[in-house]
Amino acid sequence: MELRVQAAERIDGTVKAPPSKSYTHRAFIMAFLAEGVSTIKDPLYSEDTLASLNSCQAFGSHVNKQNNYSKITGVNGKPKTPENVLDLKNSGTTLRILTSVASLAEGYTVLTGDRSLRTRPMQDLIDALLPLGVSAFSTRNNGKPPIIIKSGFKGGKTYINGNVSSQYISSILMAAPYAENCVDLNVKGNFISKPYVDMTLDLMEKFNVKVDYERTNNSFHVEPQMYRSKNYTVEGDYSSASYLIAAAASMNSNLTIKNLASHSKQGDKLILEIVKDMGCEVKVKNNEVKIVGQGSLKGIEVNLQNAPDLLPTVAALGAMADGTTEITGVEHARFKETDRIHTCALELSKLGVALSEKKDGLTINGGVHGGVVKSHMDHRLAMAFYIIGLKVDNIKIEDASVYNVSFPDFPNIIKKLTTGNGT
Repeated sequence: MELRVQAAERIDGTVKAPPSKSYTHRAFIMAFLAEGVSTIKDPLYSEDTLASLNSCQAFGSHVNKQNNYSKITGVNGKPKTPENVLDLKNSGTTLRILTSVASLAEGYTVLTGDRSLRTRPMQDLIDALLPLGVSAFSTRNNGKPPIIIKSGFKGGKTYINGNVSSQYISSILMAAPYAENCVDLNVKGNFISKPYVDMTLDLMEKFNVKVDYERTNNSFHVEPQMYRSKNYTVEGDYSSASYLIAAAASMNSNLTIKNLASHSKQGDKLILEIVKDMGCEVKVKNNEVKIVGQGSLKGIEVNLQNAPDLLPTVAALGAMADGTTEITGVEHARFKETDRIHTCALELSKLGVALSEKKDGLTINGGVHGGVVKSHMDHRLAMAFYIIGLKVDNIKIEDASVYNVSFPDFPNIIKKLTTGNGT
């Protein structure tokens, strides 16, 4: 689907941020592993999170899915073996977490997904699971999906490199309570995207699981225990809200976004500091954010090591800003749905943006015009380019509907907030 974005004069109003994708994934999976019936209130229903919810059902959980909540009957740490191969679509989070979780089921489990998911690196996780008695391997022996996982999680000691994906760490931690013995996990080297692991620990505690975390040497200790059922309300998503915040920052605006927890552990909360540094007025109070934009921004230097999903958003802001924006610390963004450093550079250059691609980021000189860009089937690229289209005439996005992966109502919400009514 090609989407032509219509430029708008202003963005104004009040809107509720969509529920957190990361917290929804984790809540669904912990509820399915738990003892008893959990109610997950205000979850995000998107292609990615439904991959997790559908997988919970495939592993033997009973799910009562309603518009504003899901009731999930837990399997008490004893998943059934899925009757078929699990197609996880484009959800890397589901793939990584379930690779460890699947070892709790009898027999063999096969995890795969779409073409993009089958390019995602998994070997570091596979290698880290082996000392814990978990046998998992790539069917093509290339360290990528499809992945086959054999029953058995003995526990013990292992380590993992921290510089590829925090999801590997969350994966091991989330399954660890049901290992036969204690699990000790040490993170070696540069620990990237640490806030995502903080979110995992936060939710594990809410579901009654204790993890000993030694922050000085990045080591985790998990005793055998069980998740307890929980009534849990999913907080708003700073990642998805970043597109609304970026749109308001780049235009004349007066936008209030509700349901954004001021003390959230989400790393993408950094977007507030970024747009403030670029010259936008930001006010935070009572779990809501107010953005007042004047239609002009200035370039900045920003390290996105702990918020890699913001790369496309900040790249779009940099393209519309005066001066130079230097983005660093995101080499791991090359291993997302696409190589986001490269695809951002490739597509923004089609819009006349002068930039250079670095190993761990981008240098962007502000200045952008209309043109046709591709999403590369990456939801975050599609939404970032849409933001540019609100400011710049004649932006067309190919394969734009991929926003359904994380923010299904995105275009409709933008329409309601802009006077130009993008189509």
